[in-house]
Amino acid sequence: MDKRPPPRPAILVHGGAWAIPDEEWPAHRAGVDRAVRAGWDVLRRGGEALDAIETVVRLLEDDPTYDAGVGSVLTRDGHVEMDAAAMDGRDLRVGAVACVRTVRNPIRLAREVMRSDHVLLVGDGAERFAREVGVETCDPAALVVDRERVRLETWRRDAATADPRDAFQHRPDGPRGTVGAVAVDRGGNLAAGGSTGGTPGKRSGRVGDTPIAGAGLWADNRVGAAACTGWGEGILRIGLARTAVGHLREAAAQDAAWLAVREMEDRVSGRAGVIVLSRDGSLGYAFNTPRMAVAFMDEELEEPFVIGPAPRG
Repeated sequence: MDKRPPPRPAILVHGGAWAIPDEEWPAHRAGVDRAVRAGWDVLRRGGEALDAIETVVRLLEDDPTYDAGVGSVLTRDGHVEMDAAAMDGRDLRVGAVACVRTVRNPIRLAREVMRSDHVLLVGDGAERFAREVGVETCDPAALVVDRERVRLETWRRDAATADPRDAFQHRPDGPRGTVGAVAVDRGGNLAAGGSTGGTPGKRSGRVGDTPIAGAGLWADNRVGAAACTGWGEGILRIGLARTAVGHLREAAAQDAAWLAVREMEDRVSGRAGVIVLSRDGSLGYAFNTPRMAVAFMDEELEEPFVIGPAPRG
């Protein structure tokens, strides 16, 4: 007999981690507040965790505040290339896309990939698939905002004199707006999802952690779910999301989050943030960057809890 407590619906959302500037911080907090409310409404009405995740991520992709969808950072060639993924904890199904330029909501396309016989589609093949299944496409220029044009010019100027050994994770103007969410529904089903435009000034064709199961996200109904943000190369090397969920077997969600981030810092000197949700709805988050935008809701909360800069344990 399963003696674990019954599942408690809950949803946890992040809007990226890094040196989010003071002037951008209110918009980051407001965006995750709106998104977590929308995701919680899906769960409150008895909806599935996967649907709640998609609802959240699509809202954040449509918000130019974040490095996802509209507002994505630019490659060094001056265009947007986006990655996204969703994972179902019931059977470990994953749908992911990478290096797409013309899809307004990459998370929507990732859900369609999940329904296909593939796990990950990239570039032109992913965009052809989007047209086949009726996922909305757009002019790539519609995804570019002035903030990122200015940021790219700054990156190009700085890159001309930077030490090539200076990895992305050490730059104060590094990634700051990747989005993600984890949720558990009334049936005890867990899901995780994320979307990103990647790292400012990245090479065309670069794929980070967000669309890779085990790195940027992981969901397993037997244990829990996690979604990550930060230095993608380091997250990939450590398998941060699965590392965090693995810690749930012996630790509470908050401890599991910190253990995973500290392991990444110790092993690959990486900076990142992770949100973690256990099967019973317990939650945790951790980051070793200056800031991380996080919001969560469950049945005990009448309003979302949106964190400010949290103490670093």
